[in-house]
Amino acid sequence: MSGAAGTSGTAGSGGTAGAAVALPPPNGGLDYQLGGAYQPPAGVTIVSRDRREAIAEGLYNICYVNGFQIQPDEEDFWLTEHPDLVLRNSGGDPIIDQDWDEMMVDVSTDAKRAEVAVIVGGWIRGCAADGFDAVEIDNLDSFSRSEGLLDENDNVAAMSLFVAAGHAEGLAMAQKNSAELVSRRAEIGTDFVVAEECNRYSECDVYTAEYGDAVLVIEYRQADFDTGCTDFPDLSIVLRDLELTTPSSGSYVYDGC
Repeated sequence: MSGAAGTSGTAGSGGTAGAAVALPPPNGGLDYQLGGAYQPPAGVTIVSRDRREAIAEGLYNICYVNGFQIQPDEEDFWLTEHPDLVLRNSGGDPIIDQDWDEMMVDVSTDAKRAEVAVIVGGWIRGCAADGFDAVEIDNLDSFSRSEGLLDENDNVAAMSLFVAAGHAEGLAMAQKNSAELVSRRAEIGTDFVVAEECNRYSECDVYTAEYGDAVLVIEYRQADFDTGCTDFPDLSIVLRDLELTTPSSGSYVYDGC
């Protein structure tokens, strides 16, 4: 594992029974670098990066994995090698998340979830091999955009498989967003939270009620960031630009409480 860690947690029912994982350091300085890796600002101890990026040496590193949707540069892989795992409407066309132009992964049956878990599990093992400390699986709430083809239970069942794969590698596993699923933490087995805009949508206390201070917050608006720093001084909170650009971009924004 790569660097400083917080208190250890015990993997929940979705993971390896009794397996201890290292949680992010409480109230550690946070940076969210999904738009490209760069030297973390001074004071940062926790960094989240895409699974294809290298870790930040000496810090607590979170590996970003898009487990429920398909990024545009990975469409050929899914359509060519796993066309049956692309969620499709009655006409056979892929269901698209219009906000991010991403096709959705089909986790509607036990068999398909098992196949997807083989793929995503391979990515998770890659995160471990590359020295990451934890994994965040994005788009846990894809069921809400699936035109009724997926439901909450489908995604919870799939996520529990991903969590088990991560715990088997000694990685902490994050619940990414989806405040409506906090009550199902025991089923999923997640260890901490990565929450976008929970101050904007008044959801931070939903996460802290279950996860305590093991909640990492990303805000994209100054007012929401300021509110979070005041109302939740024990949490790791970062202000970033919406596109998560690097410092060489004119639109780059970074601040931490």
